Amino acid sequence: MPSKKILIILSNAHTFPLKRTSGPDVGRIVEQPSGFFLRGLAKPLQKLLDAGHEVTFASPKGQEPTPDPNSESLLAYAGNLYERQREQDLIERIRRENGFSRPRPFSTINDDELATFAGVFIPGGHAPLQDLGANAELGRILRYFHQENKPTAAICHGPYALLSTKKAGDGSFVYDGYKITSWSDAEERFVELLWGGEVEKVESALRDAGAVMVEGHRRKLVGNGF
Repeated sequence: MPSKKILIILSNAHTFPLKRTSGPDVGRIVEQPSGFFLRGLAKPLQKLLDAGHEVTFASPKGQEPTPDPNSESLLAYAGNLYERQREQDLIERIRRENGFSRPRPFSTINDDELATFAGVFIPGGHAPLQDLGANAELGRILRYFHQENKPTAAICHGPYALLSTKKAGDGSFVYDGYKITSWSDAEERFVELLWGGEVEKVESALRDAGAVMVEGHRRKLVGNGF
């Protein structure tokens, strides 16, 4: 398979809003720590690198992304120390060698440069709820990939970023009627019980925008595979 350039979209957020539903601060909006979900980035990234593809990282402001603290816990890895270390080592390597610590700000990537990319990938973690769903520059980027029928892949909370297409162009949701898989409302409600608060529901937000939400894993949204 020939090498291709893949754009990886990351959040700059370190927190996301959580509305308390229990405890002394019921009704208050608090900032819950977050970032990219380690496994949700590392595993697809390793596949892309193993296939010989070149990756470019981009984020709203070009700031270094941080992992969700919960995603680095042993619980997230079912106690597998080796796997966690391997994926942490991968992130550290790309931080040194692949520009991970200095992502491209969305505004610096014009359409001519977008034409050099074969596809775009958006990993998960709750951070996209904070700064990707309403980002007009990201909306412009995703509209380009959609218009050119290039692969657009997103997992976990990553599909929330697709809502940004409503902030660019003619303001329409370009994935209206598309079958999309995301972190489900049921999964989110379980997490809410643990945290004692409510968060924006990715599945509901996409469905309200016109997407057809389905169960499954990593469904391709547009075009052919990488």
